[in-house]
Amino acid sequence: MRTSNNVAERSCDVAVIGAGAAGLMAAIFAGREGASVLAIDGAPKIGAKILISGGGRCNLTHDEVRAADFHGNRNAIGKVLRSFDVAPTLEFFASIGITVEREEGGKLFPTSNRARDVIDALLAAAAEVGVEVVSGQKVLSCQRSDDGFLINETIRARRLVMATGGRSVPKTGSDGSGYALVRGLGHSVGETFAALVPLVTPAGHWTRSLSGTSIETELFVRSENGRVLHRERGSLLFTHFGLSGPVVLDISRHWIAEQPAALVASFLPDESFESLEASLLAEAKRNPHATLAGVLRRRVPDRLAVQLGSETRLGRLSREDRRVLIRGIVEQEIPIVQDRGFDYAEVTAGGVPLDEIELRTMASRRCDGLYLCGEILDVDGKIGGYNFQWA
Repeated sequence: MRTSNNVAERSCDVAVIGAGAAGLMAAIFAGREGASVLAIDGAPKIGAKILISGGGRCNLTHDEVRAADFHGNRNAIGKVLRSFDVAPTLEFFASIGITVEREEGGKLFPTSNRARDVIDALLAAAAEVGVEVVSGQKVLSCQRSDDGFLINETIRARRLVMATGGRSVPKTGSDGSGYALVRGLGHSVGETFAALVPLVTPAGHWTRSLSGTSIETELFVRSENGRVLHRERGSLLFTHFGLSGPVVLDISRHWIAEQPAALVASFLPDESFESLEASLLAEAKRNPHATLAGVLRRRVPDRLAVQLGSETRLGRLSREDRRVLIRGIVEQEIPIVQDRGFDYAEVTAGGVPLDEIELRTMASRRCDGLYLCGEILDVDGKIGGYNFQWA
């Protein structure tokens, strides 16, 4: 593999636009089949998005990956996943020197806990089969020609792989520019929006005062008519801007997609309204001096207990006041001003519809010789290595 930041006139069997996880995998396997491969990336450094994934540790995949873990055409997603699932993925990484360790919940990380090792291994595997990687070279134009494709008016390729990513974390090179390129080659692009993204609460809202506090929470998106549209349970992190943590990231795309809708939280997800009320009434009988805040301190972080609770003795609370307080614990609507946008989103929802590609080969149904893979497609998964597996 030769690396450079300049491309003169040349030709190749396969050009890969985008040298992230999906692009490098495509380049490696094309190279293994004997093709001459040129991978072009607009970012100054290859693998910038891989480097920041999983908190710099790179959550490679999950120990079980199903179509149900993704959003989009799940029947089509399942067919693609079955062609290269977790087992061959792990075999591939082991073959290039990356072993993995399983964490609680099923996330699989490289044993070294270093995303840099993943990038280096992928680049070494590309080098082994003669792939040339060019960084800092933005592809501005791409046309179909008689013998393949003409890229930036200087590069000729018999086949073209579009792996430009979506719009998430644009500073890494994933700025959405690939959508214009695929439109020019005959594809459509559905609405795109941020997914796996933190959510912002109003300035001065109590959630911001708890920055750094985390708690197991159930969140649900509720429509204007009161119907629950989606639920997620997991760790919520209060921040200086509002809400983050796995459960927030997972539910964010549903809150965005279902607008106008509300975000509602249960801070005691194992309790219903009725069960919590019954336990509080029992507590009031056992201990006449007990307060709601005092009871909550045994079950949620102290700062959250103070925020949610009342220092009034449980026995002195009116039925109405007691029920208002309980609802604030198991069914509190949290006002969301906005999401934090693509700069902070881990993935992009939306993109090229899967019915525009041939699922067995990822070949375009709209343009001969074109292939699409990764985040540019209308597929986004949950947090936990699923999106890396898709790539």
